[in-house]
Amino acid sequence: MRHKIQVVREEKKVSSKRGKVWKEMTMGVCYYPEQWDKKLWAEDLDRMKDTGITVVRIAEFTWSMLEPEEGRFEIGFFDEFLDLCEQKKMKVIFGTPTATPPVWLTEKYPEVLNATKEGVLYRHGGRRHCNYNAPVYQKLSARIVEKEAEHYGKHPAIVGWQIDNEFNCELYEFYSKEDSKAFRVFLKEKYGTLEALNNAWGTAAWSRTYTDWEQVYVPQPVPNDGINQHHYLDFYRFISDSTIRFCGMQAEIIRKYKKPADFITTNGMFWNIDNHRMTKECLDVYTYDCYPNFAFGLDRDPLRSDDLNDRKWTKNLNEVRSICPHFGIMEQQAGSIGWVTKMEGPEPRPGQITLWAMQSVAQGADMVSFFRWRTGIINTEIYWTGILGYDNRDNRKLAEIKDFNRKLKSIDAVCGAENTAAFGLVKDYDNAWETGADVWYKRIADKSEMAIFTASELNHTPYDIVYLQKDSELSDLSKYPVLIYPHPSIMDEERAGLLKKYVEEGGTLVIGCRSGYKDRNGKCVMMPQPGLLQEITGSDVREFTFVSPAEEPVWASFGEREMEMPVFNDILEALPGTETVAVYGNSYYAGAAAMTERKLGRGRAIHLGSVFSREITTWLFEYLGIREPFADLIEAPEGMEVVLRKKEDKKYLFVLNFQAQEMSCLLKKEMKLLYTGEMAQGRQSFSAYGTAVYEVL
Repeated sequence: MRHKIQVVREEKKVSSKRGKVWKEMTMGVCYYPEQWDKKLWAEDLDRMKDTGITVVRIAEFTWSMLEPEEGRFEIGFFDEFLDLCEQKKMKVIFGTPTATPPVWLTEKYPEVLNATKEGVLYRHGGRRHCNYNAPVYQKLSARIVEKEAEHYGKHPAIVGWQIDNEFNCELYEFYSKEDSKAFRVFLKEKYGTLEALNNAWGTAAWSRTYTDWEQVYVPQPVPNDGINQHHYLDFYRFISDSTIRFCGMQAEIIRKYKKPADFITTNGMFWNIDNHRMTKECLDVYTYDCYPNFAFGLDRDPLRSDDLNDRKWTKNLNEVRSICPHFGIMEQQAGSIGWVTKMEGPEPRPGQITLWAMQSVAQGADMVSFFRWRTGIINTEIYWTGILGYDNRDNRKLAEIKDFNRKLKSIDAVCGAENTAAFGLVKDYDNAWETGADVWYKRIADKSEMAIFTASELNHTPYDIVYLQKDSELSDLSKYPVLIYPHPSIMDEERAGLLKKYVEEGGTLVIGCRSGYKDRNGKCVMMPQPGLLQEITGSDVREFTFVSPAEEPVWASFGEREMEMPVFNDILEALPGTETVAVYGNSYYAGAAAMTERKLGRGRAIHLGSVFSREITTWLFEYLGIREPFADLIEAPEGMEVVLRKKEDKKYLFVLNFQAQEMSCLLKKEMKLLYTGEMAQGRQSFSAYGTAVYEVL
């Protein structure tokens, strides 16, 4: 039987109030008391307090300590440490241990193990090697969480609970026998009959028709990657549903025992999860694990990156803010990244710890918890360094985090402030998951999303991410004068209707190529493209093609300006009442429309016939009048990030220098530098990786 979850929380829309669990800016750290001699505990807590740390995250990998043998519990394992935290007035976020089950469990119940696509079971010793759908794993996970919550739920030191650790990290596809069994139940609930399933999946092609539910499995290896993409789309939905059910089961248990004020969270953000639904149904606040050094890689030239390297983490933080407008960082990078088997990364340079932490705060984080207090001396993560090194001595990183805490406390007034956006970038999970099933679509979607982000950063034109969901309303969209929905290949009448209302009420909608040509199952629709969106855009796709590598780059004239139309081209025709804004200049479709614009009600819709490039996006910012919305406050070079947060009638301007050399900006109005309380106006210098937060007067 499929595990049923009775969600005890009232399901609510994501609002600007979600996540407001911190009343002041909070600094924490991840700590593993089970890995250190008890003699270090008191000293560590004292040093943390001296640094400005007020909360520690513990216990997320300790199942084998709490239940060393099946049915033999040592739940009081953390009693002494928690009592010490209470004594020293250190707050605790307590983790459930289901990401790393003990050896006895996987040996006795091998059906809990995840498998490769070829059906080979993963073995014990790593993380995320189990599946969410094995009934015995659900049962034993529920039992250990219940024991834990019952024992520790009222402890005064605990202020929050973290469910599991990094759902779907490392592995985000599941191929065990138990997953296939659960997948069949998921599909039966969704489609009811095999006839409906066969129709949704287009099984008439290649003789794929199912005649018995037992013939249906999670995706299996097929020659030459000849997959059924409709099958995969439902598979990704199933993984998300399984993950949320597993999370919800734990949340339901914890709520029975926790103190009313204590929050429930989990740390993410990983693939094949509807994080918005999970947050609404299961959590009080969402937290993110932030490691900007991942952006560099080993072979990338840090001075010539198309994705802005560590600054790219702002793109991820934008995504987190769409899930939970006021979030926490459960793991903020404090050292190098690396396992003994993979990942090699440098230590943060002086100033980068503060830069990356302020990057998180600028985008909406009200709590920043560093990973980790001390570098581990055992096992896989000995190169994933913490604040302190193996030698346990004070060092420059500890000094920098002390200084960061001073700066963080100086901006307490920013806690709970809202971010300011010039436009909304529209997304939905169907199209996000479609990138895993359709390589044509993935190339187009990924290229555009990165180009839009890069243009946004370099032009100081910030955006919010707006996910279209079942409960989305016009008010979710109408707060933005411009929405860019780059390539919604999958479209349905409900979403198209909402977008039409947005435009009619005065909004500007911008779409790109490859829009509206699939239904919710990923099947191509037999109607002129952009399908259901044509009534909004007034454009007709007469033909479409990848740009040919055998030709010169395709370009188009945007008035007096010529720009490349990269990767893929919709060859457009403007229908009556629609204007042609840009015209292709070469290839066999020279002279055809490359971009169209239609007035609809009080708004307008723009159809770009290509992938979004940095150049085209910058032109659109200018054309739509949204470029550099803070130009009256600041003039900053491309190498600096500028973010504005608002709270009531107050404005707070974050300025972050991501360059390894000194940079400067021009403040056009008098402002207060919150770090020092000094007044500032005119030219301001920033050291390498320097930051500032100003209150606009």
